[in-house]
Amino acid sequence: MAVPKALTVAGSDSGGGAGIQADLKTFSAFRVFGMSVLTAVTAQNSVGVTGVHDLPPEFVARQLDAVLEDFGADAVKIGMLSTAGIIAAVAERLIAHRQTRLVLDPVMIAKSGDPLLRPDARDALIATLLPLAEVVTPNLHEASMLAGMEVTTETDMEAAARRIHARGPRHVLVKGGHLKDSATDLLWDGRALTRFPGARVDSNNTHGTGCTFSAAIAAGLAHGRPLPQAIAEAKAYVTAAIREGFQVGHGVGALRHFVGSW
Repeated sequence: MAVPKALTVAGSDSGGGAGIQADLKTFSAFRVFGMSVLTAVTAQNSVGVTGVHDLPPEFVARQLDAVLEDFGADAVKIGMLSTAGIIAAVAERLIAHRQTRLVLDPVMIAKSGDPLLRPDARDALIATLLPLAEVVTPNLHEASMLAGMEVTTETDMEAAARRIHARGPRHVLVKGGHLKDSATDLLWDGRALTRFPGARVDSNNTHGTGCTFSAAIAAGLAHGRPLPQAIAEAKAYVTAAIREGFQVGHGVGALRHFVGSW
């Protein structure tokens, strides 16, 4: 029996709750074989990020070649890419290896407010990676940056999704986790809008939510599920993981990635 395989291309979270650590836990929860390509090593915990060390683009490319030449991947989740050089290397190698089932989480700002994507890399991400993505998953802050407009309501989310879609991705999922009255997400495919309604969960245990959500979508795609089904299951999983989250440090609490059911 073949085991689905998913690759995360992202930074390492020394606190264990986000980045590749969250992605690999999520892949395991979905019974997917997880592989990783590190783009950066961060010094962070539940309180904030105190340092970021970016890996050389050529070494990121070497990791991608090593994984994809041997294992291949049924889906790829792309997270933290700090520099234009890393973005160019990732895009070039994914094209070379004909990877098309790509979930792009445009990581720009940490939950603590610390910047995770350098300003000079933003244009590179928009020009190089957005057109390769099966789906891009910005939160409200990231959607604002990518669409060039303020995004605070569901109406804004739809307008932003249309603008971002015009930049090349096949689907745009604007996440509503920062809405004031709900946690509804909107998916735009260029023709139709799909709503994924959700109630807000009153919890401080949300570190790594965006990483986990995009990794769960990638896991669903690796299983061969249609994108809307993968999104719906990923949303149910993340909601359950938040509800059963726990305090592990002195700041933002952790998700329970190995939640029993969702």
